[in-house]
Amino acid sequence: MAKKKPEEVSPGSPAWMATFGDLMNLLLCFFVLLFSMSTVDAQKFELIAASFAQSFSVLSGGASAIGDGMLVSNGVSQLNELSEYINSMGAMSTQDGVSSMNTEGDVEAENDAKEQFEQEQMQVSEELAERIQEAVDEQRLDKEIDVNFTSQYVLLTMNGALLFDSGKAEIREDALPILARVAKILEKYAEHTIEVEGHTDNVPISNGRFGDNNELSSFRALAVFDYLLDNTSLDPANIKHSGRGEYIPIADNSTPEGRAKNRRVEIKIYHALSAE
Repeated sequence: MAKKKPEEVSPGSPAWMATFGDLMNLLLCFFVLLFSMSTVDAQKFELIAASFAQSFSVLSGGASAIGDGMLVSNGVSQLNELSEYINSMGAMSTQDGVSSMNTEGDVEAENDAKEQFEQEQMQVSEELAERIQEAVDEQRLDKEIDVNFTSQYVLLTMNGALLFDSGKAEIREDALPILARVAKILEKYAEHTIEVEGHTDNVPISNGRFGDNNELSSFRALAVFDYLLDNTSLDPANIKHSGRGEYIPIADNSTPEGRAKNRRVEIKIYHALSAE
């Protein structure tokens, strides 16, 4: 029986080289993939960002490009941080929305609190005015004194002709009993701030003692102020005085009746909630 001839091995590369070649091809594909990922078109990123903003409202309207902010590098790091960027921008948008809502809510709450406080001020003023009006009626001064109030104070108004002669700042003798009864009312509210204001009409003064109506109104307020200090137990630290001249009229200065109303002395009694 004839012997078999050994099989001839075809000439070619060793087997390990085929495996190595396959590995090189895989590495080449891998690096090509990395390279393609590292050259991302910025315009495409902006389109992606716009798509997210329109579809999901997760990006802040003020963002100008996807590369701004957190994404400070290119390539793989950009893609790896894309989701983190979107999440953070969504969080910022949510925070902005909450902040805006909080701001609007704060403004509304502040307005409500302010309105409520003003209502409380008006209520306190009204109650104080009622008590003072009762005292005025008890002293039989309802014809000499008008009682009004604002959210800050209760206002007692006395006609200037009742207290002073024309162009003078000395209290008339016949007005002293009236002023004494007013002082008794004010003593009941010694803990309050009290302000005495002098007012005149717009007719220029024509005597040598006072240069203008501002001086006249100031001296008249000072005269009432001094009377209260000398004849009551009121604390001087709680009383103030000022001359307002012709600048705050309460009637028309073109008529004698209006000018008579504008020549007046006002006493303001501030309450605890006032902002004086």
